[in-house]
Amino acid sequence: MTFRHLLAQAVVRDLRVAEPWYAEVFAGPPGARPMDGLLEWELGESFGVQVWCDPARAGRSTLVLEVSDLDALAARLTAAGLPHDGPQPITVGRALVLTDPDGNRVVVTGP
Repeated sequence: MTFRHLLAQAVVRDLRVAEPWYAEVFAGPPGARPMDGLLEWELGESFGVQVWCDPARAGRSTLVLEVSDLDALAARLTAAGLPHDGPQPITVGRALVLTDPDGNRVVVTGP
């Protein structure tokens, strides 16, 4: 058996609040709305992110993603008004830690 696709999931209270935030982070609207309460971004050939509305579980998710140009992402998010502390050094490169409106963490790593 071979695993071929990964969808990470962030759980939020309100999709109307979460969607514009994630659209800024992922540089565009969701590519799919597979069912009520679910938004989906395909970020690569075999991976993506789902944002799921479940108020009872909201705010307890962490996503970790890697990008090729962390500085460009940080600059774009700053220009869009999304708060962050900028890329910080970690043992294997740098990380940009973001927090969505529900408190979910989106950690983006890169060189």
